[in-house]
Amino acid sequence: MEYISTRNPDTKVSFSQAVEHGLAPDGGLYIPSQLPDLKPYLEAWETLSYSELCKAFFELFATDIPKEALDEIIDRSYLSFDDPAIAPIRKLEDNLLVLELFHGPTLAFKDFALQFLGNLYEYQIKKLGKNIAVLGATSGDTGAAAIHGLLGKSGVTSFILYPNGRISPLQERQMTCTEASNVFPLAIEGSFDDAQTAMKTVFEDREFADEVGLSAVNSINLARILAQCVYYLSAFYRLPKETREDFTFVVPTGNFGNVLAGWMVQQMGVPIKGFQVATNQNDILHRLFETGVYAQEAVAPSLAPSMDIQVASNFERFLYYAVNGNSDKVCTIIKTFKSTGTFVFEDFNRDTFTSSRTSDEEIASIIKKVYEKYGYVVDPHTACGFAETIDGPSIILATAHPAKFPDTIEKSIGLEVLHPSLESFKTKPIVKYSVEPNPEAIKQFMREHL
Repeated sequence: MEYISTRNPDTKVSFSQAVEHGLAPDGGLYIPSQLPDLKPYLEAWETLSYSELCKAFFELFATDIPKEALDEIIDRSYLSFDDPAIAPIRKLEDNLLVLELFHGPTLAFKDFALQFLGNLYEYQIKKLGKNIAVLGATSGDTGAAAIHGLLGKSGVTSFILYPNGRISPLQERQMTCTEASNVFPLAIEGSFDDAQTAMKTVFEDREFADEVGLSAVNSINLARILAQCVYYLSAFYRLPKETREDFTFVVPTGNFGNVLAGWMVQQMGVPIKGFQVATNQNDILHRLFETGVYAQEAVAPSLAPSMDIQVASNFERFLYYAVNGNSDKVCTIIKTFKSTGTFVFEDFNRDTFTSSRTSDEEIASIIKKVYEKYGYVVDPHTACGFAETIDGPSIILATAHPAKFPDTIEKSIGLEVLHPSLESFKTKPIVKYSVEPNPEAIKQFMREHL
């Protein structure tokens, strides 16, 4: 299968090249040249385990990687998950389920993609014989998952940008207390959007990218989106068979990557009813689906810091499909949005999406209400998924373990939630670096530390 840029369909690369580049040379995002039809496979895949399903799915996409190598990469990627189901479903009511995506090594849904991507990078380094420099930006969980997905991988140096003081203390410790010499957590003064914009500009410098072997761990990397598709497939098969097509997936989201993965599965022929985009008070996506206006506002720090985003980079992938593959129109919309901070869609197709917004006050109230009603503790991001009652059965994606946000949980329900994998970080020294959130400063730091 070939992969093209959202900004130029004539840019065609293999799966491995798309993974290696991260961002297309023209600044666009890679997408499959066409989405495969999964309907012929649905019956045969019904009884597969999570790893088997992942292998079957990626055989359709990673066509330039030998099957034996791909199978080994996938097998190793899910060994460190602490639940045999990998992504277990918890039943709160007959028509209210929770898909737990926090059983990986850093207790966040990002582990599904970044454990896979780390092993994929290791395979490519061995095959190509050249080292890589990974650059990412995080609003909280991506950085930790990326770092831990790459720990122990020879030939990899990781640079992760994050907004100083705007992620939870434990999220920061997961990045800064690894004691690894090839990991550089870069604290910037500003928002995640500032970090992400600087990062994408660095990737657009192809001379620098070639110089350092630059690659991406953010969800601009297509491999991450494809890996996340698998847990939607897995969950779909485990829904009650007689009503599975009636379930709406409720997805806490900030950068649009998580919900995009589910939407792509639906577009491949899996009969998912629809998706609710659950935002926090940084509600650019909610406002878009409500009004058709994509308008950037200032980021307001919240209790759900991983969603404190006002520029959802993965929206460009959805946009490409929404304008029927018209890359010129994609470029016009992106250019207008960058220069004005706003784009008004005259006839915006909401497709199968609904949306909701949750304030900090509502997050705390929801955590308390869910605990009192079900005896179940949700983290602040997952709480946004409980913001509104869906008309019909729903399955809410639990994106992080509540132990990562102890202060919010304790204030909401008076309960101390701990996890052994987090306790070890509390006694280790924090090692982080300050860098200006501009491309030249980032490139200079990377050159000095590679």
